[in-house]
Amino acid sequence: MKTWVERLVDLAVQIQQIPAPTFEEEERAEFVRRQFLAAGLQEVGIDQAGNVLGRWPGEGPAGRPLVVSAHLDTVFPRSTELRVRRQGKRLYGPGLGDNSIGVAALLGLIWLLKERGIRLPGDLWLVANTGEEGLGDLRGMKAVVQHFGSQVIGYLVLEGMALGNVYHRGVAVHRYRVAVRTSGGHAWSDYGQPSAVHELVKLASQMMALPLPASPRTTLNIGRIEGGTSVNTLAAQAWMEIELRSEALKMLEGWLRAVETLFEAARRPGVRVEAQTVGHRPGGEMPRSHPLIRLAVSCLQEQGIEPNLIGGSTDANLPLSLGLPALVMGVTTGGGAHTTKEFIEVEPIEQGMEALAAFVRGAFEVERSA
Repeated sequence: MKTWVERLVDLAVQIQQIPAPTFEEEERAEFVRRQFLAAGLQEVGIDQAGNVLGRWPGEGPAGRPLVVSAHLDTVFPRSTELRVRRQGKRLYGPGLGDNSIGVAALLGLIWLLKERGIRLPGDLWLVANTGEEGLGDLRGMKAVVQHFGSQVIGYLVLEGMALGNVYHRGVAVHRYRVAVRTSGGHAWSDYGQPSAVHELVKLASQMMALPLPASPRTTLNIGRIEGGTSVNTLAAQAWMEIELRSEALKMLEGWLRAVETLFEAARRPGVRVEAQTVGHRPGGEMPRSHPLIRLAVSCLQEQGIEPNLIGGSTDANLPLSLGLPALVMGVTTGGGAHTTKEFIEVEPIEQGMEALAAFVRGAFEVERSA
């Protein structure tokens, strides 16, 4: 008979085998909905944003619930080969750690509570949400927070490969799609006329030459770039998607002004440059001294794990930006995130799940004390 950890890994693989690019999470959501029902959750359903929600009822008087979420979507297009392979104590598969094991852990929490006969004093809401990756712009979490608002103990976000880290800061992110358009032409007979690809490459080079500070950490990434018609054509159009992040909101705002100045300078007769905001993740922070952060630290330490208190860009950004208690914890460790060589470590899963279960129990004690 399989252990609960083996069952959890099997479930994570089942979830991983269902393609779920951002905006295409429906099939995976339906699978998770059925799993929620089979686990005995109540009020199971899928909301207008595509989130799957289910309630594990507490035994005490109605009070504020704890919301635990994990995102359904992946960065990989539907055509990606999703083959899983085991190598020693590692399991390889695109999207397995980010975030199939996180979604599976939602159900793993229920299995642990049921197996040990633990009755929570209040309701636990589980959410498998959409739109965390890429240009999803946290659409799933926006709907979750709109639904629950401030009437919660807090929002615990599960990220599959973050074990050992406690995210208590949401790093602000801004994303643009920058398009360049020209009249185009023939690469020989019209040589000397502007090419959209040439102009875009120059603009990209200028952005990458910006001296971004190491502290507070600030990054600029060009994630996608496309354009042109053929090798012997002056391109009439080209575009790129860029992302700026910073640990300091004012720093991010300054660099946004800097890149927008570059956009403006690139415009000239015959060259149109259009910059459209395609994503914005607001930042926020919960103090290290907050009882829920102290609880997360304690739960990890009980498992022999020394926690790192860090910031990142996750679903927790949204509630943190509104001043609501939110944090991120992990299920296991791994590597290769957002690549086809992604992997998770199987051995630490038990520690990770024990820490999460302890946090869920402890969160209601924090609420009672408050």
